[in-house]
Amino acid sequence: MSDVLSDLTRKPDRRGDRPVLDAVFDECVVATVSTVIDGQPWVIPVLVVRDGDRLLIHGSTGAGALRHAAAGAPMAISAFLLDGIVVAERQFDHSANYRSAVVRGTCRVVEKVDRAATLDRFTDALLPGRPAECPPHTASEVAATVVLELPITEDNWVAKQRSGPPAAPEAEVWTGVIPVRQTYSAPESDSGLDVPASVAAVVARHGLP
Repeated sequence: MSDVLSDLTRKPDRRGDRPVLDAVFDECVVATVSTVIDGQPWVIPVLVVRDGDRLLIHGSTGAGALRHAAAGAPMAISAFLLDGIVVAERQFDHSANYRSAVVRGTCRVVEKVDRAATLDRFTDALLPGRPAECPPHTASEVAATVVLELPITEDNWVAKQRSGPPAAPEAEVWTGVIPVRQTYSAPESDSGLDVPASVAAVVARHGLP
């Protein structure tokens, strides 16, 4: 990677490798899609799933930004994970421990024949086992949904990260890191039925210890 996207001109030591990118998109759940429509920048939040060497996003066929991307407009998908607030001696040196990734390019539309299976993979990445608990997709549901895939190639992404403590202070003051993590709380429902196995499992995995 040697283009403008991947050349970090400031703090190149924070460049991340492909495993960093994979971890970001495997953990982030929500990403942003950026493109330009009629000369104006557009950024929308979306659920995102990494499926091997591609990123999957989906939405209504009526969604303007997704329609624009489906028509072949260049776009970028970015995500950021905050791992900690770095508290330094001086405000200027405060920072964050983080991992981030950006993938850019042109999306491909997942054809209707593969769309239901791809939607299952999308759901299964967010809630493992959930597709088997749900009825199959109807033809109208598949027709109303656009599914886009953005390939991850050798030269269309950049990942960054920072970890570790702040610089050593000059005076006798407290410095350190406030760890940050995303947690899931107990499921809420009015159904009165048992929590599905897929939901219970994801809460157990991401809930507070």
